[in-house]
Amino acid sequence: MVAIEGAQRPFWMHQIVEYLIGLVLIAASFQAPKPMVPAVMGMLIMLNAAIAKGPASAFPLVGRTVHRWLDVLVMLLLVVAMFQPAFDVDSTGRLLLGAMAFGMFFIWLNSDFSEKTERRQDKQQQKAERRARLARPGSEEIGKKAGRFVGGGVNAAKRFQGKMKGRQ
Repeated sequence: MVAIEGAQRPFWMHQIVEYLIGLVLIAASFQAPKPMVPAVMGMLIMLNAAIAKGPASAFPLVGRTVHRWLDVLVMLLLVVAMFQPAFDVDSTGRLLLGAMAFGMFFIWLNSDFSEKTERRQDKQQQKAERRARLARPGSEEIGKKAGRFVGGGVNAAKRFQGKMKGRQ
């Protein structure tokens, strides 16, 4: 899968937003004349967020890469629930299911699903590269540069003296 450039959303934020999306669906089902489908989908979304291994998980059962594909499955189920004819869903419930599917897709798109150990190694590597880029030069490097500078100056002075002797 193509990695998206730019800043990625931390996984804890992804989980909390999923909890909120599930809570919105459950809360909206209290006011709906036919609440079953939005309530079940809200519980499914909250369960999906709760079982993923992460900082905001209640029951850490599945890894982040599995959770990534479970999110796709849940989004597809939201779209199917929006258009399915088997259970009655009012128009507000259908719009809400579609809006939550879009919201989940938006959150899913820029979330960081990498495991914690991978991120830690990447951060350590980035810190080392940054230190190397911003580091002050060592004493050996300064000595070499100073020697080259002085040597270049001495050679230039000798060439200048040679030109001056040639003119006399």
